[in-house]
Amino acid sequence: MASEVSEIPDMLARQIDAVETYWNAGRRLEEDGIRGIVTCARGTSDHAATFFKYLMETRTGLPVASIGPSVASVYGSKLRLEGFACVSFSQSGTSPDLARLQGVAKAGGAQAIAILNAADSLLGEGADMVLPVLAGPERAVAATKSFVGMLFASLAVLAGYRQDRDMKAALEELPGLALQALNLDWSSAALPLARSGSLFCVSRGPGLAVAAEAALKFKETCRLHAEAFSAAELFHGPVAIVSERFAALFFGARGSAARSLDDAMKVLRKRGACVLLAHPDRERASLPMPRSMHEAFDPLVQSVAFYRFVERLARDLGEDPDAPPGLKKVTKTV
Repeated sequence: MASEVSEIPDMLARQIDAVETYWNAGRRLEEDGIRGIVTCARGTSDHAATFFKYLMETRTGLPVASIGPSVASVYGSKLRLEGFACVSFSQSGTSPDLARLQGVAKAGGAQAIAILNAADSLLGEGADMVLPVLAGPERAVAATKSFVGMLFASLAVLAGYRQDRDMKAALEELPGLALQALNLDWSSAALPLARSGSLFCVSRGPGLAVAAEAALKFKETCRLHAEAFSAAELFHGPVAIVSERFAALFFGARGSAARSLDDAMKVLRKRGACVLLAHPDRERASLPMPRSMHEAFDPLVQSVAFYRFVERLARDLGEDPDAPPGLKKVTKTV
């Protein structure tokens, strides 16, 4: 896992070299007049789909909905998706339920796009268009670089859809930002997170994808109980369990989501929780982040810093982040 996380800057450089592939996919969605998008994914890849969802909905107005693969694989339902695109996200591309949903979506009229690390796979073979992540072999059970690659692909597809050449050019700063993120010191977060009986990972909008991924990685690599929530959803019940020794890791945002995150942090601190904030504004952050040219890039950079941190935390706790008990690298579900 440590080795694969360290490869992220090089992977991003390869993606920049191939950026026209992602750009053209976004441009095609716009030219085809797509009315909406459905996503197909599980696990870490589904968190990448969440990032894609918020990017597209907030910056293009296209509705994006996640469809559970079991709708096709277990329940055998037919889907009516004329005028839609089905975008699948997967590291291996081999899970039968994802392939089944992609096939049913195509049969229902959807254009099938697959964002994959393994392009030569079931999903790749069934797609109308394959967007390779270019992460290379990923052997650790916990997926890391492929997730970051999917975030980059999502950003580049958005740039293509909007014909945003400034955003396209700004993508070139991401390998350097990722390298900076790998060298950040988040060690101050280790003790409060490790000693908490449970913890929340919190953000809003596109950052919610990183919060969800962080909660999964705490469980997967550290065997720490963690749950991800939108800052708004905290107040629809979950905040009731917050008290002393509770911890919350916030993935901060710039722009319109910042105020609600600040308000949520104040409430959790008043209830006795240890609140940690990853944010590019160093005067506010307890966990530092490099500042990108574009606020939409922040979740990608946050994920890189978090992966470096959580791998080290797992080892400090005596866990093996490369091979967590009970898990397999490729999970095939139906």
